[in-house]
Amino acid sequence: MKWIWLIVSLAALPLAGCNQNAPPSAPVAGAVNHEPTQAQPKLATIRLWLGAEEVKAEMALNSEQVRTGMMFRTNLDEMAGMIFVFTRPVQAEFWMKNCPLPLSCAYIDPQGAIAEIHDLKAQDTNTVVAASDNIQYVLEVNQGWFARHHVTEGIFVRTERGTLGETFFGANR
Repeated sequence: MKWIWLIVSLAALPLAGCNQNAPPSAPVAGAVNHEPTQAQPKLATIRLWLGAEEVKAEMALNSEQVRTGMMFRTNLDEMAGMIFVFTRPVQAEFWMKNCPLPLSCAYIDPQGAIAEIHDLKAQDTNTVVAASDNIQYVLEVNQGWFARHHVTEGIFVRTERGTLGETFFGANR
């Protein structure tokens, strides 16, 4: 039974954002709905540089942190965000269920380059699917932040420890 739960959990990981659970569908036999009911405590943070711009980002590193994301959060500082880290490249799908803040997200490839930028509407349960299946990180910030700070697709994201791959996987990716 543990293996079934592990496989189901890993299969659901690509869906994230304010809530990573997919819109309602047929329940999985034996599965328990663990949908978050409140905001998660503030997560550990890391400084990110997107070109010349710096953001202090909370790190969503495990499935529960990814699943909860920014759900139920009512404010976000201008130079803050949340970075979601996936163990392998995926076709990321984010939605905004239970998220009262309008956000923007950057879908980032394994090398740390911003591949896509999307605006996300507060409380919107429609998923925003990445055009690529090569997304390993997603950064959420206040809606319009990327435009206000002239951060565009193609810009590389780095941390105080080096590349995203070096920081999160100890590898030069």
